[in-house]
Amino acid sequence: MAIHPDPEGHRRRVPARRRRGRRRRALPRKARFSPWRWLAVIFIAAIALLGILPVGLVRVFDPPRTAFMIAAAQAAHARGDQNFEIDYRPRTLAAISPWAALAVITAEDQKFPDHRGFDLDAIQSALDAHRTGSRLRGASTLSQQVAKNLFLWSGRSWLRKGLEAWYTLMLETLLSKRRILELHLNIAEYGPGVYGVEAAAQRYFSCSAADLDRHQAALLASVLPNPLRYRLANPDATMRQRQAWILRHMQRLGGLTYLDRLGAND
Repeated sequence: MAIHPDPEGHRRRVPARRRRGRRRRALPRKARFSPWRWLAVIFIAAIALLGILPVGLVRVFDPPRTAFMIAAAQAAHARGDQNFEIDYRPRTLAAISPWAALAVITAEDQKFPDHRGFDLDAIQSALDAHRTGSRLRGASTLSQQVAKNLFLWSGRSWLRKGLEAWYTLMLETLLSKRRILELHLNIAEYGPGVYGVEAAAQRYFSCSAADLDRHQAALLASVLPNPLRYRLANPDATMRQRQAWILRHMQRLGGLTYLDRLGAND
């Protein structure tokens, strides 16, 4: 301590902290970022960017190819199929028959206008059925299918499901329902190498997607559970039964007026 005279001639000690000024408090040890924490932050930011950037692009532009298209082409090349070609002809929603839009929603995701990417009731129902011994069935929404087809790969790994959930959230956040539906109608597989309702309509009905009637649209949607098993070129009894089921439920949903629930495109 320093000696400091006072007015009365006495000498007293002055605390060092008064002489040196107030020191800055050091951050607690736990509050300091270690290099590993910085790496974790960078990694999370990179994952977020990888989700936001491609989804932001497909909000405006049609993808030239999807992950599933690329995988199919690679598989054909690996097995030596020299005749395999990708038939992909994206169209705007206005250039696609509304019957095709309604048929796909009816067949795959009747709660599409109302959910935010996930049908929790369908997921719970699938899990309950699996617990009773049934095979685990899919409960994917149209949004989840678009996320998977655009960016990911087939399979049931937890990694893929986690990425699918992330991309689904990004799609639902950045895109309108009409744009998500438009993407699905353009990239869903309807046969080996045939992607989208325009390519399917031209291939199997010799007409454009805009001219599809409700019966043709329902038959197209009937192959979506497994487009490599069910063939539009030669519909079997199972496809015809599913077509009839789709037509009945299209009517029960209210017909084309059901599409008004999707709101305006943005």
